[in-house]
Amino acid sequence: MHAIPQIAPLPIFYRPQGGEVALFEHAFHNRLPMMIKGPTGCGKTRFVRYMAERLGRRLYTVACHDDLTAADLVGRHLIADGGTFWSDGPLTRAVREGAICYLDEVVEARKDTTVVLHPLTDDRRILPLERTGETLHAPDGFMLVVSYNPGYQNLLKGMKPSTRQRFVALSLGFPPPVLEAEILIGETGIDPQQARRLVRLAGALRALKDHDLEEGASTRLLVYAATLIQSGMAENDACRAALVEPLTDDAETIAALTEVIDATLG
Repeated sequence: MHAIPQIAPLPIFYRPQGGEVALFEHAFHNRLPMMIKGPTGCGKTRFVRYMAERLGRRLYTVACHDDLTAADLVGRHLIADGGTFWSDGPLTRAVREGAICYLDEVVEARKDTTVVLHPLTDDRRILPLERTGETLHAPDGFMLVVSYNPGYQNLLKGMKPSTRQRFVALSLGFPPPVLEAEILIGETGIDPQQARRLVRLAGALRALKDHDLEEGASTRLLVYAATLIQSGMAENDACRAALVEPLTDDAETIAALTEVIDATLG
């Protein structure tokens, strides 16, 4: 039997928008937790993956949601044939291993869940495990990173000031047009002229935010559109599938956005 060759993963593709790389490195080396704010699809998760690779740290990512409990982060006892055993959650594994733990859209988690983060986000840098009686001290390589979309904040989903003030913070937005075109080219290999056309279209669609749309077209959706075009799909059809339909279900808004596409791309 022939062994299946192992293909090394490609480096994470990321183009810095400003000083975010230096800020993240300073926070990491000074053992500070970080909060990243920005709209959906602007590159928050890609940035964290890039920085974990750059720093040589393992990354545990948790997609936060309404049903996320403290036990989902920390761990719980499970039942097996031989009795019960303790199973670490991703936060606990990250602390034990000196890894980066990334909580994506942290404000979506239940309020009582974020309380377990507090001892890790001050000078103690500890994680008490009440169920096992352990107190874990985070090594130098551990870092806690959280993100959220300020555009979706409300009184029920906002982060408490007592939690916010435990992090250094960074705001990411959509990249400037030249950089966004570079991202599309680097991600998909699309023709530079087409990349610029897509970026120009994204600008037109984003101008409609707060009027007909809750969110503007993200860089992620632009990459999807470029990918479809690169695979041979017609430009307007690709943009409708990637830049219109995901943004709204309203028929009139879909028609209006389609007109923007036709007017912008011709």
